[in-house]
Amino acid sequence: MASFRKEKVAKLLKEEISLIFQNKLKDPAFGLITITNVTISPDLRIAKVYFSVYERGKRKLVVEKIDEVKALIRSELAHRIQLRFTPELEFFLDDTLDYVEKIEGLFKKIHENDKPAEL
Repeated sequence: MASFRKEKVAKLLKEEISLIFQNKLKDPAFGLITITNVTISPDLRIAKVYFSVYERGKRKLVVEKIDEVKALIRSELAHRIQLRFTPELEFFLDDTLDYVEKIEGLFKKIHENDKPAEL
């Protein structure tokens, strides 16, 4: 039963953090950020927030900016959700899409070598 609550709280946190980025943090330095996943500890005290950044060149800057506004995000989250404790937020860059692109590139390269040479 506890896992159902964890999943429900994680989904709520994902939605609310996404809205905070969309509505409250309108800094153009962030660019296009997507909250991809949120996992939460069994005691609901720590939330790991995974995000992706569309522009690869801005990733390092965005990670630094998020570290600067982490307390503001948590404070805003505390006003939006009704939990006994607002979880401590840990942000992680989600590089899954980079991995997928790399694998697709390898598959394309393999298939290019499989094509018969034209005469």
